[in-house]
Amino acid sequence: MQPATQSATADKVKALEWRGGVLRLLDQRQLPAREEYIDCADADQVATAIRDMVVRGAPAIGIAAAYGVALAARRVGQSEDWAQALKADLELLENARPTAVNLSWALKLMRDRLARLSAHADVPARLLEAAQSIHQSDHEANLTMGKLGMELIRKHQKTPQNLLTHCNAGALATGGYGTALGVIRAAHAAGLVDKVFIDETRPWLQGSRLTAWELERDGIEASINVDSAAGHLMKTQTITWVIVGADRIAANGDVVNKIGTYSLSILAMHHGLRFMVVAPSSTIDMALEHGDEVVIEERGAAELLQLGGQSLDVGVPVFNPVFDVTPADLIDAIVTEKGVIERPDARKLADLMSHRHLH
Repeated sequence: MQPATQSATADKVKALEWRGGVLRLLDQRQLPAREEYIDCADADQVATAIRDMVVRGAPAIGIAAAYGVALAARRVGQSEDWAQALKADLELLENARPTAVNLSWALKLMRDRLARLSAHADVPARLLEAAQSIHQSDHEANLTMGKLGMELIRKHQKTPQNLLTHCNAGALATGGYGTALGVIRAAHAAGLVDKVFIDETRPWLQGSRLTAWELERDGIEASINVDSAAGHLMKTQTITWVIVGADRIAANGDVVNKIGTYSLSILAMHHGLRFMVVAPSSTIDMALEHGDEVVIEERGAAELLQLGGQSLDVGVPVFNPVFDVTPADLIDAIVTEKGVIERPDARKLADLMSHRHLH
């Protein structure tokens, strides 16, 4: 992967972009200090970028993996058996990170597209078109979710209000605009936002590094707080909504999201705040009966034991889960591009996924 520096435009954040035959990724590990881009020319480089958190956020990971398949096909060039030729690269991409269902969802779409191609098709070109379609569809879905979530906020209160968000579910985590931040952006444009409180989101600081960077560029008033200050803020700052994204949603409405989301949902319930989850329908895993069935990714101890270049290691074992599970009964609304589910349960999610539910 060859780094290349480029200035992002003030009004459009692009976490990933197909450019000049390569996948260009904004290296999110470097933000906000530097805006550096990494060019990926094959599936192995894309998988490494996903694993190493160059690109992160469930929708963005899925989009990157789809482009990874297109890159793999371009390197193969021609084959009598495309499924076999791409098998190893598909497996490599699928194993890059285990929790976000968007990754396997996007790769399934790519496999299905491959299976439908004729023997005489330009397979690399067709797979690139499929990846670009996944990318564009995600961006459009985010715009729809932003509008639906904004309308839900306005339904409960028509005056400017304080919101709280966790991690980064913005343009950096998606194909553009964002899920949770898409709703916040749409609400701000509608005059419904006074201030946004941003959990710093340890240990990768997606809140203080990424969400704050996005909101500052949009001119949305915000402040950063340590994760453990959330309860105090709910008690003292008249916050009305907690708005988060999701990495996987189970068939019963349980939500798998960044570690700390579960704690926020309990605090929100105690303080009378509403809790909104914003995610595309590709995040809903109908094969997962409830959230406790999911394998929670754990990452290395160094993420907790390195701070500002200093080691904090005193020989005590480290537990570093990346996600947790928020039960459906603690969630007020799940917002998808297909519609809004208030008080989610298994029946409502089944209706949504069969297109019978639309808000």
